[in-house]
Amino acid sequence: MEDTKIVLSEKELPQKWYNIQADLPEPLAPPINPKTKQPIGPQDLAPIFPMELIKQEVSQERWIEIPDELLDIYKLWRPSPLHRAKRLEKYLKTPARIYFKNESVSPAGSHKPNTAIAQAYYNKKEGVKRLATETGAGQWGSALSLACNFFDLECTVYMVKVSYDQKPYRKFLMQTYGAKVFASPTNLTNSGRAVLKNDPNSPGSLGIAISEAVEDAATHDDTKYSLGSVLNHVILHQTIVGLETQKQLKIADEKPDILIGCVGGGSNFGGFTFPFIPEKIKGKDIKIIAVEPTSCPTLTKGPFRYDHGDVAKFTPLMMMYTLGHSFIPPAIHAGGLRYHGAAPLVSLLLNKKIIEAVAYPQNPVFEAAVTFARTEGILPAPETAHAIKCAIDEAIKCREKKEEKCIVMNFSGHGHFDLSAYDKYISGQLEDYELPEEKIKEALSELPEI
Repeated sequence: MEDTKIVLSEKELPQKWYNIQADLPEPLAPPINPKTKQPIGPQDLAPIFPMELIKQEVSQERWIEIPDELLDIYKLWRPSPLHRAKRLEKYLKTPARIYFKNESVSPAGSHKPNTAIAQAYYNKKEGVKRLATETGAGQWGSALSLACNFFDLECTVYMVKVSYDQKPYRKFLMQTYGAKVFASPTNLTNSGRAVLKNDPNSPGSLGIAISEAVEDAATHDDTKYSLGSVLNHVILHQTIVGLETQKQLKIADEKPDILIGCVGGGSNFGGFTFPFIPEKIKGKDIKIIAVEPTSCPTLTKGPFRYDHGDVAKFTPLMMMYTLGHSFIPPAIHAGGLRYHGAAPLVSLLLNKKIIEAVAYPQNPVFEAAVTFARTEGILPAPETAHAIKCAIDEAIKCREKKEEKCIVMNFSGHGHFDLSAYDKYISGQLEDYELPEEKIKEALSELPEI
């Protein structure tokens, strides 16, 4: 009888993170200071990040040691299992073999603690007292709240208002871990007040919440900023996911033909797929697919340009696929994956055609999620469901072409706090929305010229 789960022992936990910057086809374009329009240096980032994370952000070393104290905490849930989705395969009548890396087993229910624990650790080591951050659907806020609790740090979370209202249980979880949570935009920051003055009923966006969190950190000496996606050091910490997956596929005597992950900013996708990129660059035939919503089609419709990471233009300008820093995603969008920009590392790989991207409306995504829940038993987060939809589509292609491919996806989080979205889908109240071209043009009109 074949194993359904491939489980590594704690002794097999990766001891180093993989840094893809050592193997890129070309170096990343440098981040630009929005005021001087010159490349930024460590001194520009020091007010909001600890120096060790700044070093990781720019490092060109292929491997970076994971501290023992972090490995001890990782062992609370890592290594995470790799599952063979046999019941889904049977339902689809596909010859494809479908695997999913189950990151929902973490205490916060997603992949996010892999970097939250690391960021809290490095901040604590440098004497920081409090971390300020943003969160969209609430997975990142939950993870950082957990991490701050472990390292006795205060935690302030600016949660996108529409999610704050749609997902109160995420807020309650953050508060249980000890965080203070505010619906963004707030009246607590200049950037929040500016948004509310223009639109008192603003649903918020990650760009707005980032502005508030960065402003909070920059104006308090004992506080630093923490980001859950996009940045190089965040994806670096997430590569533990892909490194474990490589070991597990070797045990299963499998070589992946297709790798799939959902993308908002890019952390779970990058962490899962980047350890496989060197093989792809060397010519191995691996299809690597980034999946996003049609309501926030950054990779599939955005240009590859320098842009700000936030609405208030506090952050450095980064070269990335973007819908424009002023972009506000529609409030009807039930999942996360709401960010206007994609990680520079993910963006470069897409621009070089090393990876590819697809976008889906939310009703087909939720249909795939329900199919997965009814076959494999685990309720996916709406974000994760985007990857599941793509995996199902690829498995159906294999059925039609009679191909026995190995499909591996990152199951980035469970949907236990997303039941209100499932209720809308099951009751037929979930709307599909494709971002109109005029909305994209409107947001892109404010892009800086570099």
